[in-house]
Amino acid sequence: MSSNKQIDIVHRGHEEYQTSFDAMRSFTQARDEHTQDQLWIVEHPPVFTLGLGADRSHVLAAHDIPTIQTDRGGEVTFHGPGQVVIYLLIDLRRRHKKGRLYAKEFVYQIEQAVIDTLDGYNVAGERIVGAPGIYLKEGIHRGAKIAALGLKVKANGCTYHGVSLNVSMDLQPFSWINPCGYVGLATIDLASLGMAVPLAEVQNALAQRLQFLLTDA
Repeated sequence: MSSNKQIDIVHRGHEEYQTSFDAMRSFTQARDEHTQDQLWIVEHPPVFTLGLGADRSHVLAAHDIPTIQTDRGGEVTFHGPGQVVIYLLIDLRRRHKKGRLYAKEFVYQIEQAVIDTLDGYNVAGERIVGAPGIYLKEGIHRGAKIAALGLKVKANGCTYHGVSLNVSMDLQPFSWINPCGYVGLATIDLASLGMAVPLAEVQNALAQRLQFLLTDA
């Protein structure tokens, strides 16, 4: 097995969700122990995605937004313009000083990267036990969800899918679903908190934080 722990950052730009989904699966199927780990930064047109065991009744009114079944964990979520989406094509066997980074630790590191990124904009984020993702810790929007994550971990320890962070987007489609399976869960973005931050800036900040934390795992 390669001992190279470098993680490459790949900017894929604006891309249809299905294109990214197919590419992730193809990359993971073709990779071997020498394949470089990658973070894919992408921005999707509006789409609802369902986790492997998701209940379709959580899509309350799709309107004209496509709904795509995936093989990640979790329930239903929304992706759209103005949202950071980073897919993690990672071999967990490389990501720990003792030889393997387990899925629970991997999720923790992803969430920490989001918390650290938000902290850079003076926004306090926190975890909620049993509800993967990051939520606002304080203020009038306390408890609103600002970041979601969902992963697929193959039997060989290789991962795909990833994390999304709301920057400046149309939040209305979140009201057309039960986000992550929670009825009435409030969602928020940085723009709603008065943060006029370029999407590319947040994309790079989160990708670099993920790269640092996972390389140093």
